[in-house]
Amino acid sequence: MLLKLALLVGALVGISRAALQVSISLNKVELSVGESKFFICTAIGEPVKLEWFNPQGERIIPSRRMALHSETSRSRLIIYNAIIEDAGIYRCQASDASGHTEEASVVLEIYQRLTFRDVQSPQEFRLGETAEVVCDVISSPVPVVVWYYQDREITEEHHSRYQVLVNNNNLQIHQVTKADEGVYRCEASVEARGEIDFVDIAVVVNVPPVLSVFQPAFNATADYQESITFTCITSGSPDPLVTWHRKGQQLEPSEKFIFNRLEGGRSMLTIRNIRQIDGGAYSCKASNKAGAQERELFLTVFVQPHITQLKNVTAVEGSAAMITCVAEGEPLPDISWRRASDGQTFVDGDKSRDGRFEVRGRHGKSVLTINGVRLTDLGRFDCEAQSRIGGHQKSMFLDIEYIPKFLTNHTIFYSWEGNPVNISCDVMSNPPATMLWRRERFTISEGTANMQIHGSEGKSVLEVTPMSDRDFGRYNCTARNNIGVRYQEFILAQADVPSNPYSIRLSAVSQRLATVTFMKPDSHGGVPISFYLVQFKELGSQDWRDVRSHSIQTTVVLTGLEPNTTYEVRVAAVNGKGQGEFSHTETFQTLPIREPSPPAVHGQRGMGKAYRLGLVKQDDGGMPIVEYIVKYKTDKEEQWMTKLVPGANDFAMLQPLQWNTRYEVEITARNVKGLSEPTFYQFFMPQKPDITESLFSGLGLGAVVGLGLGALLLLLVLVDVSCFFLRHCGLLMCITRSVCSKKTATSGKGKEMEEGKAAYLKLPLKEENGKESLKPDTIEIKVHNDNSLHIKPDDSKA
Repeated sequence: MLLKLALLVGALVGISRAALQVSISLNKVELSVGESKFFICTAIGEPVKLEWFNPQGERIIPSRRMALHSETSRSRLIIYNAIIEDAGIYRCQASDASGHTEEASVVLEIYQRLTFRDVQSPQEFRLGETAEVVCDVISSPVPVVVWYYQDREITEEHHSRYQVLVNNNNLQIHQVTKADEGVYRCEASVEARGEIDFVDIAVVVNVPPVLSVFQPAFNATADYQESITFTCITSGSPDPLVTWHRKGQQLEPSEKFIFNRLEGGRSMLTIRNIRQIDGGAYSCKASNKAGAQERELFLTVFVQPHITQLKNVTAVEGSAAMITCVAEGEPLPDISWRRASDGQTFVDGDKSRDGRFEVRGRHGKSVLTINGVRLTDLGRFDCEAQSRIGGHQKSMFLDIEYIPKFLTNHTIFYSWEGNPVNISCDVMSNPPATMLWRRERFTISEGTANMQIHGSEGKSVLEVTPMSDRDFGRYNCTARNNIGVRYQEFILAQADVPSNPYSIRLSAVSQRLATVTFMKPDSHGGVPISFYLVQFKELGSQDWRDVRSHSIQTTVVLTGLEPNTTYEVRVAAVNGKGQGEFSHTETFQTLPIREPSPPAVHGQRGMGKAYRLGLVKQDDGGMPIVEYIVKYKTDKEEQWMTKLVPGANDFAMLQPLQWNTRYEVEITARNVKGLSEPTFYQFFMPQKPDITESLFSGLGLGAVVGLGLGALLLLLVLVDVSCFFLRHCGLLMCITRSVCSKKTATSGKGKEMEEGKAAYLKLPLKEENGKESLKPDTIEIKVHNDNSLHIKPDDSKA
């Protein structure tokens, strides 16, 4: 019985074991890298759990790349983005309640499809280097790579510079050139799968920049609004980028710097409004992917000389003065000096003969040294900076300070009691001096009773009014400045009247005139002479007649004398103090009355056939000239013609005369005493002038112009009157229309308005004998629109 039961249980267990079966939907799977796949595991029986195990025998735990979806008898394994490491045998294991397990497996084979990884196109290389064209392709198994260029397979047999690298299938090009540029094809294939793919790669060969300079150096002058242009010529591939640099800094476009780029790789930098600071080195830099090249260019800026330092200098007389002149410019200018007072010039290295002037200069700086400065050195000095570009000049003033110097040696002044006198103390000094007066060691203050001080710069006047003998004597003028002190002594002495003149002389004595000359007195008494008093009288008379000299002239003319008369004359000098003593008396006698002297004659052509003789009276012999006797004739005639001219006249008019004839003239003056000696004169009458000369020879320019304007005005009036009567036009016609025309006031005369307007001129008409033949308002003149006139008398008033 027990044996049967055991057999029954064993049979049941066997049945249950046989019922647990596991299967997977796929037995073997090939999967490409990156692809995803799922597998379904199914268990028949009563499984308690289903589990998956990876090729390493590890139970699979769900993750981002491997997911599990399980049910009672079913489980799905999902593999996302498969990788090579995922290859192997995957097992699905089912377990029942008794712990019995069954499993199934699936073989997963993973291969790498042809894949080009990060292949760059284009790939750029530098001219001349070894270029390696990268074609990174992967697959499993390893692919076969073939390169093509211009549709032809690249082989080392035909392309000696080309090589396909074994380790990475890259294409290597030795000493790549610009001709190697183009599109290269990298083709990969997997024969086992019949898989093939390619990628086209553009190869670019970059050529480093080549830079040339058209003109490496320029010259320019500053401050003349000049501009220069640097030019760089570049080549390269790709086209180089050209930049301009100065002092390590890249230049940017501005009003100062202008950039231009032209065809042919020409790049230009224009520098405008050049100044001194623009001079120096500039660089042109061309750069591209293959490299860079830089060339230097140089701008030399010539700068007009400019004096930057020159100051006025003040020196003390006798000391040394140093005058400095600093100038700049390009090229550095030469500096010279010029003294304005005499034009003397000094250059570097010069030394005057007396050794006082010396010039030393270096690097745009010149120093003019003046040793032992004198007052004659005072004044302007010019510094001139000169170069081949130009010149610049500036001036400075050398001021010299010196101790006061007195300008006059006039130290003795004269006056008398009650007479004010000005004692002048004139001083030259720099800086200006202060001045004061002393007497007997006491300072004279302003406002003293009989002393006043009047001062101005460089001058002090002590006005003294002597009241007694004590006021005469010595006075001291003191002048002081910061250089030193000087003194000058003045003496105020008592004045006297002048001494007597001497050496009295009489000259040019005639019937009524005499000239007195004399010598100045030896002493003027300390006061300047004001004038001389000359006294004269007839011999035996007691009445002296006074004649004053003109100022201090020592010649006096006596007038109003009587002929043939003896006179006495004496002279005295007069100054502010009074009149001095008379000189000794001189005696002279006037001449007796006699015939006049011959007159002087000068001639001038008159109007037409006239000739004017000018008569100049000479000595009349003591009596008035009564008349002039003028006798004249032609040089071919013997008979004289006579013309009497009153003695008061100063000319004689001779007319009518003959043309083209020479005349001889004899002129005699007569007074009551008799006739003078004759004066002879000749003149020539020219040929007869033409009518124009005859008409206008006597007229001035204003008269001729006036006659011309009058004639022109008369001509215009005649033309206007002619136009009035013949053409019905002109100024007179316009005046007639504007003044005399009248409008008709009624509409009934509209027809007359259309035909013309009538003007009535109320003018008296005269007969040939001048009497009025008709009264006013008797003539009707009708002016029509066509400017025609119609005149008819008024019958009612005829």
